[in-house]
Amino acid sequence: MQTTIMIGLGELGSLFATGLLKNGHTLVPVRRTDNMQTIAATYVAPDAVWVCVAEKDLKSVLHDLPDVWRDRCVLIQNELLPQDWEQHQLINPTIISVWFEKKAGKLPQVVLPSIVQGPNHQQVEAVYAAIHLPIRRIKTTDDLLFELVLKNLYIQTTNIAGLVVGGNTQQLIEQHPHVMQSVAYDIITLQQALTQRTFDETILMNGLITACLGDPQHQCMGRSAPARLTRALNASDKYQLASPSLREIAAQQAD
Repeated sequence: MQTTIMIGLGELGSLFATGLLKNGHTLVPVRRTDNMQTIAATYVAPDAVWVCVAEKDLKSVLHDLPDVWRDRCVLIQNELLPQDWEQHQLINPTIISVWFEKKAGKLPQVVLPSIVQGPNHQQVEAVYAAIHLPIRRIKTTDDLLFELVLKNLYIQTTNIAGLVVGGNTQQLIEQHPHVMQSVAYDIITLQQALTQRTFDETILMNGLITACLGDPQHQCMGRSAPARLTRALNASDKYQLASPSLREIAAQQAD
């Protein structure tokens, strides 16, 4: 029987925990008030450590992560890029690009099949099968980086554009294409600066449209939208990017 640590028991963490339990895992939950070092003294070598906290909490959790767990992590956050785990000395983590939304009291709403890459991909795929959600495995780190950038483009563009136009993703494409495109190109420029890589903008924009139409009724502006805009602007300032659309939206929000 496999033993799995689950850090964070929000909507996603609880759903994945259900899948792990259905597959016969011994599940060890780590709540916000628990001491990870104390738990790690008992569970020195779990089969996997799923980190299911929000992106705003990821840095502090990885900073405090017990050393004996750093070679077996599964990460699921939005706005995730390699430097987010490399700076905390995580060794070859398994990464999931989650392409469904789970809200309290509602069934998961799939946008696209999720993506998985890393040594624990079989466990992740089994969890997805147990909770009846689609997932696709990719094999190379280059493909993973592209998928992470595409997910960031989707989340940040729809959320930030939604601050000014509201509505759903289909309406964003059909009624506000200029807003969508201007925000998206700022985000692509930012992602290229963050990764120090160049991506085909046409392929990314086509991927963005495909995702927007994958769940056309998906609301653009989630509750995290203002924080996403702030993080994007802080990163833009760090890399001295113009980001004109992001700054215009921020100015409108400040009025």
